Amino acid sequence: MQTLSFKHTARNRLPGKKDKAIIGVVASGNLEVLLERVIPGAECEVDIATPLTGYDETWKAVVADFVERFSPGGLRISINDGGARPDTVYLRLMQGSALMEAE
Repeated sequence: MQTLSFKHTARNRLPGKKDKAIIGVVASGNLEVLLERVIPGAECEVDIATPLTGYDETWKAVVADFVERFSPGGLRISINDGGARPDTVYLRLMQGSALMEAE
């Protein structure tokens, strides 16, 4: 199992009041994403556990693009990957941030 960690500074904190959200299921080549509002300011941390090696740059690009577009400041994001494609990763990140913003 490979573990990757990324730290970013987002433009803003993610709006909303939810403390945490979980989206997705690891089974069947998918992934689960846990978002927790536990970091001060606009910082964002993303930790990824994946069985696949050699995709570090792909993960880096997907996470950086997500942070740039959705500004998830204040979140620690934990991803438990089961071999998901980059578009599925991005979709789950979007869904998770939408859940965090919901009132």
